Amino acid sequence: MFHAIGLFVLAGLAEIGGGYLIWLWLRESKPAWYGGLGGLILVLYGVLPTIQKFPSFGKVYAAYGGIFVILSVLWGWGIDKKTPDAYDWIGSFICLVGVAVMLWWPRH
Repeated sequence: MFHAIGLFVLAGLAEIGGGYLIWLWLRESKPAWYGGLGGLILVLYGVLPTIQKFPSFGKVYAAYGGIFVILSVLWGWGIDKKTPDAYDWIGSFICLVGVAVMLWWPRH
């Protein structure tokens, strides 16, 4: 379980971090190497989910989507200094519950 969560977190940080670097390059006129590095990090994001042990691409990406929501709220809070409100935390918790149900709920 910890291996799966760790890979989800790494993939999320790679997607958000790579996208953020490209954002800075295109939207805030940072040097082109920001965009290049962001692109390389996004390639890493594309590779990380393939290391997951779950057999279904759809299940991995659906569960990752919930983790991504939480990481995005935390990124906005830590990097962009946008404090999450109660609805951000409630929505994040709902996503986390959804991820747990999809990945670990006992099935027949």
